[in-house]
This record gives sequence, structure tokens and C-alpha cells, in this order.
Amino acid sequence: MYNIAIVDEINQKGIDLLDKNNNFNYEVIKDVSKDNLIKKLPSFDGLTLRRGKIDSEILKECPKLKVISRHGVGYDNVDAVYLKENNISLLVTNNSTSTSPAEHIMFMLISIYKGTNIFHDMVKEGNFAKAINKPMDNNFELFNKSILIVGFGRIGKKLIKKCLGFDLKVYVYDPFVDEKIISSMGGNKIGNLEDGLKIADILSLSLPLNKKTYNLISLKEMKIMKKNSIILNISRGGIVNEHDLNNALENNIISYAGLDVFEKEPPDINNPLLNNKKVFLSPHAATFTKECLENMSKETVQNIIDFFDNKIDNSKIVKL
Repeated sequence: MYNIAIVDEINQKGIDLLDKNNNFNYEVIKDVSKDNLIKKLPSFDGLTLRRGKIDSEILKECPKLKVISRHGVGYDNVDAVYLKENNISLLVTNNSTSTSPAEHIMFMLISIYKGTNIFHDMVKEGNFAKAINKPMDNNFELFNKSILIVGFGRIGKKLIKKCLGFDLKVYVYDPFVDEKIISSMGGNKIGNLEDGLKIADILSLSLPLNKKTYNLISLKEMKIMKKNSIILNISRGGIVNEHDLNNALENNIISYAGLDVFEKEPPDINNPLLNNKKVFLSPHAATFTKECLENMSKETVQNIIDFFDNKIDNSKIVKL
């Protein structure tokens, strides 16, 4: 019998898998504070992790722990070095977390390009005829615009199909993906980031946060971009320098941004990006669809079950 901690609430569909399996006991831990996790986790053989941070101080108190199954694909909230040194496996949900984020990018892109709520507000406010004579300086076509996708993993590969459906010209920067793969999907591989930034009307980021990607997009990069360009970040906060982004927007260096993530979450209420009218926001919610949350929950738990049954798919195991 294995004891599993469900760290932070997940969709019931995943928990149902444990209820039906006699080889597992589980406990849902809603309080993800460090003190509570140090107190609660030592008795568990495995854990699922949604929100909350599992650092070395917590892990040192967990001698039985064999595996962590992330509710997602990012793992910057786990001390990966400690896991590697102590032979603790890390699993991710690589099948269920690409469609909704790719759709969320398109939602942000279309919302920004079509003036967010401009027409909706006109009708609601009784100004139905106002649009006839209103200059359309903030309502654009996607047709023939250039998008640079930085990071061509599962999300990037879903996104390119949607972009091509809107007749966007797609460029991809990912040094780890072969040009043949990108071209076979209708994209154009960019050899270095600067070249891509120069031609992009839209910059979409879908890559992990690590030492190499931290502050990947700073004021220096923004100054390379077109003045009418927009930045979309649904990957991880910290990849875009937030201070520089606000500066670039305030000084018309770029035109707009869509942010689903922040370096500190939740962001401080006085973060200037929250009040910047050139920013379209969502609360780290790119996966928050009915289908995605159900599927992520099931995949997270199934990964734990498969791990202890010695039949986990190698593609779900993070190479630490």
C-alpha cells in the first residue's frame, strides 16, 4: 500500500482513479505553506504537485519519497537538483497540457488585435452606431502578420497550426528543434533570436524558465522589435523582464502585451503592469478549461499509479 499526498486540490476525475485502486491511500493537502508541508509530507511515498513549492528543506524531511508527479509540465517549483541527487523521480503531464495553452495564446492575440472589448462596450453602453465613424486605430487583421514562436515544444506545435489557419506568417526560434520539423509544419526556422525579433509583429513565448531563459526578453530585445509589435507570455514569469516591459510599453517601444504569468504570483497589487492599459491579463490560467483540468488531473494521478506499477512511459519522466 502506497501513501500519496495530493498537494493542492485537483479535479475530482484524477482522485477517482485513486479511489478505485486498492494499492493506494491518499490525502489531499490544501494548505501548501512550507511549514505545513514539512509537517505533513514525511509519511508519503509519492506526491502530486499543483501549486506550492517543494524545496530542499521540505524534501530533507521526506525519507520515503520516491516520486513527484507535476500537475503540468513546468517544474521550477521543485528543487530538481535535490531530486537528482537523491534518486527521486519527477513526472510531468505531457499529453494534456498543450491544446488549452495554445488556444489561450490565440485568445490573447485575437483579443488584443481586435481591440479587446471595444465593440462589446459600445453596444452595452447604448452606442451601437458609434463604430461607424470611429477611427479603427486599435483593430487589426491577423492576415499576413508575422509571428515568432519562441519554444517549439508541445504548445508551439499546437500553436503553429492555429496561426496558419489565420494566414499568419510563422517563424520559429528553437535551437533544439531541427529545421526539417519546423518546415514540415509550415514554419520558418530562425537561426538566432535577434533576427526573429526584427521581423515579428507578434512574439509568443512558450518555453521553460531556467538560468538561460531568465530575462530572455529585456529592454535590449524589445528595442530590436517593431514599434507595433506585441509580446505574449503564457509560459513562466521571469522570462520577460517585467520592469523593462512596462518601460517599453510606456515609451511606445512596443505596442501591447498579453501576460498569463508573472515572476511573483500572485503579483503585487502595485505592480505597474496591472494598471497598464496596454496589457491584457489572465491569472496563470492558460490551462483553465474544463477539458484540460480534467485531463491534467487524470494524467497526474495515472502517472503516479504507473510509476509504482513499473509501467510509466519514459516520455513522462523528466531527465534531471
